[in-house]
Amino acid sequence: MNDVDAVLFDLDGTLCRHAGDAGDAYRRAFDSVGVEPFGEPAALWAALDGPPDPDDRVGYLGAGFARVAAQHGRTEVDPVALAEALMTGTEEIGVEFLPGAEAALDAATARGPTAVITNGPKDRQDRKIRALGLADRVDVVVYAGDLPRRKPHAAPFEEALSKLGVPAERALYVGNSLTYDVAGAQNAGLRAAWIRGDEAGPGEYRPDHVFDSVDDLVEVLSAP
Repeated sequence: MNDVDAVLFDLDGTLCRHAGDAGDAYRRAFDSVGVEPFGEPAALWAALDGPPDPDDRVGYLGAGFARVAAQHGRTEVDPVALAEALMTGTEEIGVEFLPGAEAALDAATARGPTAVITNGPKDRQDRKIRALGLADRVDVVVYAGDLPRRKPHAAPFEEALSKLGVPAERALYVGNSLTYDVAGAQNAGLRAAWIRGDEAGPGEYRPDHVFDSVDDLVEVLSAP
């Protein structure tokens, strides 16, 4: 793919994941609010509705806890308090690269300028960037949580492209969310590669590339 001069990446779920035990963080959330645990992390993830809302992550998790609480007859429990406790606990867990992420980064940096765009604010996401050494591996990091508009608005992508000095039509964005990453990148005029995860297909969205893993980028960039 010789018409790509720059590659931009999402962060969470695309390049990295929490390195700790989600079960421990889940149980500690109950301990911190002083109630007996119910359910398991898998039940909470299944109860969440769509991708996270970057503007209200507590409300997003709280809705999931409310559903799990109803399933267990524990409607007296405050789901928002549990959500706040879980967010605090997971932010204390370390992060690690997802399989294939470093190979994808190497291929991208060998091609040209690179960037990371995360919907979180710098005060929450910078520790991940530093822990992974990304500040030394990519040219630009955009913390869209500190901007007036986050993904899927075009503004975070436009800021990254401006700093990289690359036109949108010469850039490829890689992310795992159809509603934030694919929609946002295409709104800004970039091509979009979607990492499908457990999803069967893109539905109404039309990503330019569908990846099973982030390191599928290596093959795409090496194609003529």
